[in-house]
Amino acid sequence: MRVFVTGASGWIGSALVPELLGAGHDVVGLARSDGSAAAIEAMGGEALRGGLTDLELLRNASADADGVVHLAFGHDFSRIEETIETDARAVEAMGSALAGKPFVVASGTPVVPGRASLEDDNPDGAGPVAGRTEIARAVVAMAGRGVRSSVVRLPRSVHGEGDNHGFIAQLIGLNREKGVSAYVGDGTQRWPAVHVVDAAHLFRLALEQAPAGAVLHAVGDEGVAIRDLAEVIGTRLNLPPTSVPAGELGFLGLILSVDQPSGSARTQELLGWRPTRPGLLEDVEKGHYFG
Repeated sequence: MRVFVTGASGWIGSALVPELLGAGHDVVGLARSDGSAAAIEAMGGEALRGGLTDLELLRNASADADGVVHLAFGHDFSRIEETIETDARAVEAMGSALAGKPFVVASGTPVVPGRASLEDDNPDGAGPVAGRTEIARAVVAMAGRGVRSSVVRLPRSVHGEGDNHGFIAQLIGLNREKGVSAYVGDGTQRWPAVHVVDAAHLFRLALEQAPAGAVLHAVGDEGVAIRDLAEVIGTRLNLPPTSVPAGELGFLGLILSVDQPSGSARTQELLGWRPTRPGLLEDVEKGHYFG
């Protein structure tokens, strides 16, 4: 299969491209820069220069491919509305060229008060990234247009060696600045998590097997208590686990303050996906986040 991948040189893309190539697929990766193009080619893929605003290029690349995996998303939260509008237009452009083909799009696990969120939960979006929920709904609806579309919801932490910009790396950086290993409230709030290699494997399975309109959860750890995470980080940094007001941690404090576990049992049953890599606490204990 010839697979067009956006975000191919990013964190998850850098795990997905080798996963796809190892399964016998050819990969064309969207590259916004010479550095991204070089990274894609070094992994064995073909680089296509362009960005998410190049709608005609996205349509043509999707039409030329046998399937598409869309991972790219801007993370400048100061311009989040513009970022979401760009993403929505890009998704529609790619989807319009994919009748009869698989289209796998990354999204995020939802929050359901009082329990772990499940694949069939479809709560109303809220907050600054609510537009991503609407994009995911639009992707699922493409099944009615003949696209074998599916959404892979990612948990708050997609961790692993080489993660320099995710929430765990950001939290460690904040802890170093503050001189404590921070958590919010009593720290019983839970984060779902998955190792990046396990996530990449699920994206491949979705591309190859997922039925049209499927919603999948790439969740390894259903919920890691934030206090437990603070203790592991604190041990590595020799800093005391300390409760701090959410406002002192900026955007990250808001995320840390919400209990948001999530499950993946239905995804595992549907596609035979099994997370096999280290969980979040074990991965952080390995030490590579502290180099």
